[in-house]
Amino acid sequence: MELHPSTPPPLPPTTEDERLSWLRLLRSYRVGISTFYRLLNDHGTARAALDALPEIAAQAGVPDYRICPEGVVAAELRAGRAAGARLIYLGTPDYPTQLLDLTDPPPMLWLMGRAEVLKRPMIAIVGARNASSLGLRMARGLAEDLAAGGYVVVSGLARGIDAAAHQASLATGGVAVMAGGVDALYPAENAALAESLLDSGVRVSEMPMGLQPQARHFPRRNRIIAGLGRALVVVEAAAKSGSLLTARAALDQGREVLAVPGHPFDARAAGCNMLIRDGALLVRSARDVLNALPALSAQQGEFDLRAPDADEAVPPAGPHPDNTASATSANRQHDPSPAKAPPVPPPDRRSLQETAQLHTEILGRLGPAPMAEDQLIRDLARAPHLVTPEITRLELDGRLQRQAGGLLALAR
Repeated sequence: MELHPSTPPPLPPTTEDERLSWLRLLRSYRVGISTFYRLLNDHGTARAALDALPEIAAQAGVPDYRICPEGVVAAELRAGRAAGARLIYLGTPDYPTQLLDLTDPPPMLWLMGRAEVLKRPMIAIVGARNASSLGLRMARGLAEDLAAGGYVVVSGLARGIDAAAHQASLATGGVAVMAGGVDALYPAENAALAESLLDSGVRVSEMPMGLQPQARHFPRRNRIIAGLGRALVVVEAAAKSGSLLTARAALDQGREVLAVPGHPFDARAAGCNMLIRDGALLVRSARDVLNALPALSAQQGEFDLRAPDADEAVPPAGPHPDNTASATSANRQHDPSPAKAPPVPPPDRRSLQETAQLHTEILGRLGPAPMAEDQLIRDLARAPHLVTPEITRLELDGRLQRQAGGLLALAR
């Protein structure tokens, strides 16, 4: 049974035995979501479906079929309680109703964090794992401004664009849809981010507790990401990528799909450019996303999401350079002690492996579109005296090129 607008969803389980039967049925061998709903529809209750399942399997040529043991689901429920997670069921008040637009909504979801976040309007942001510096900056800016505009940011907690979007919207709450168990933090580098998200947001998964994600799990996760958001924004995606699968799922569910354009020579932008060619809305800022959706309220217009003009640029924090110079001059007149020489940076003692890793990080942040060297160094979060010589080496090796104004780009 597939859930369409004309098909009412099944009634949620109301007793502990019914909830256990739902979980046993879904965790039984070869019972996917569509089969789960079909069995529930044919037999009325999950308990009756479990009783009929061995005979159904035998008729399908699967002898000696055994349904999922009670001990297995009892262990999963204990693991959920130990992790502070909660299992919600389709049809209950906490279940996100927007997932009913899916043809195969998850019958159950594990949650960790603040379930009330799922009641707020959401926008999904997805993109490349090997994102460029410009892509990461765009994802951060979009997430921050969309959160200020009243939306919760939904993403998949992957490295790259996902992590940047989650990080930028931590203060207002976010939703991370996990490919594995809700307690299986993947990738490990985002473990701290995943824990921080619980303070104001929520992690969501339809998978069993403790399950480590595998490649086949990500398309299933992507449909939930697309289903939760009112719109999907793609920031950097290759021509064949999971982000395009998410965009296709969003279109199937009637969601608005938007994409950030990129340089034609940058393979990481090929998917976004294809989406725009095929009708996706072009995104230059969060204002483009907000304009594509019905206003949440009259207050939404109060948020100023304009990029500052050059003459409105905010001066850097700290004393004005002129004041600093005059103050320094005055101090020199009253201070007879000789001026101290600036500290000498410590010598660089990186191994060849560490140097190669730094080269990979530098090249990974660059694309065909040029960017400022100081911005690249800030994005790498490394000391300038460590990065600048390696930029020069890569330039001499012909792997990157310096363009007009000192801007850097990958060599063609």
